Amino acid sequence: MNMDFNLTVSQEQKLIMTPQMQLSVRILQLSSYELQKLVEKEIQENPLLEAKYSNNGEKASEIDYKKFIKHLEFDSYDNRVNYKSEDEEVSPFMFISEKKSLKEHLIEQVRYLNEKDCIKLVCGYIIEGIDERGYLGESLESVAKTLKISLELAEDALEVIQSLEPDGIGARDLKECLQIQCYKKGLNDSILHEIINSHLEDIAENKYNVIAKTLNIDVKKAQGYGDFIKTLQPKPSSGFYTGEEVKYIMPDAYIRKIDGEHHIVMNEELAPRLSINNLYKGILNKDEDKKAIEYVKSRLDSATFLIKSIEQRKSTIYKVLEKILQIQKDYFEHGEKYLKPMTLKEIADSLEIHESTVSRAIRDKYIYTDKGTLKIKDLFTTGLSFKGIEDCFSTVEAKNKIEKLINEEDKRSPLSDQAIADMLKEKGVNISRRTVAKYREELGIKSSKGRKRY
Repeated sequence: MNMDFNLTVSQEQKLIMTPQMQLSVRILQLSSYELQKLVEKEIQENPLLEAKYSNNGEKASEIDYKKFIKHLEFDSYDNRVNYKSEDEEVSPFMFISEKKSLKEHLIEQVRYLNEKDCIKLVCGYIIEGIDERGYLGESLESVAKTLKISLELAEDALEVIQSLEPDGIGARDLKECLQIQCYKKGLNDSILHEIINSHLEDIAENKYNVIAKTLNIDVKKAQGYGDFIKTLQPKPSSGFYTGEEVKYIMPDAYIRKIDGEHHIVMNEELAPRLSINNLYKGILNKDEDKKAIEYVKSRLDSATFLIKSIEQRKSTIYKVLEKILQIQKDYFEHGEKYLKPMTLKEIADSLEIHESTVSRAIRDKYIYTDKGTLKIKDLFTTGLSFKGIEDCFSTVEAKNKIEKLINEEDKRSPLSDQAIADMLKEKGVNISRRTVAKYREELGIKSSKGRKRY
């Protein structure tokens, strides 16, 4: 009989991302409107939360201790706790479902997949980072770094998300979005994928002769591919609620000039000031009702973490704004022409936080200034290369130069986008024809054909 014993060591990668961590990430990226709605919902569902509003100091959830004990009802099926007040009436409208959001639709699909819990948790994190178009704005490297997991695990999770409906969801750019849709339709035509990878711009300009010549196919076939590609969905989120229907804006902060200096003042009216109702803490010192004690403990943990997450959100936004104000001092002082190049990475590195954290902190956030209400994201410019030095020439400056060239052009022979790009390159500004077209359209300037005067 062989009685040898061997000691083996194995490594196992585990992801510890608690529901609290997920809530914290979610709260950071909520818009002010969404935060307000979340707080209102939590106040209704958690009797331990007490809210004081800045306008009149009223308490939003002041519940009598005896009523609390009397109306704790434990559902026999899943041991959940339901709180009912004596005056509460059940309205039939409570059972009318709200419009399902894209993220809810995706999370619901993930929930029923036969995948490991760690994959599902990473999927949940990635879903929170999907933008209003249905694209993933954060790099997988950033996801892996934030969650302290391998890049391979992040890739596996993204692959799961990209297998969900709607087709194209979770793509990182337009090309990947269209490629995903083709693969899911079972189309593995190499020419089709090559056109998507290299000739989308030609399709947009109906240059099928260029595609045909490059790929050695006839023009009619090239146009057939183009017509098919135009049937694909460039925005996977289409048809889903993404929060874009909110018609009013509440700034997260104010930039005010006081005694010649600009200062950040956080908007304290976004949500009520939350605290824990001390009345219920007495229950924890009693042994009379173990279920009540259990419930209070869970609600206390939930309330405490919500308050901490909201404070952390405010602190992160303030720090980001503080750094923006430092970099864009001339902009706030003198106006748009003084907007400097600034990237998410620059802010993240200076604050020693992840780029994804900065992205979430500015997402759908606004500030009120003496120039009006601004979207924080619009203060970030795409740096262009100037004489080999990166990020020293801003988008605003590029637009100003494009506008100047167009204003000075001969209207009988207006400059094409390519000609403008070439002229800027001669001045040391490396910019593509496509970028020129994009900036021109953003300036509300017509193409060369539309500007021509006879």
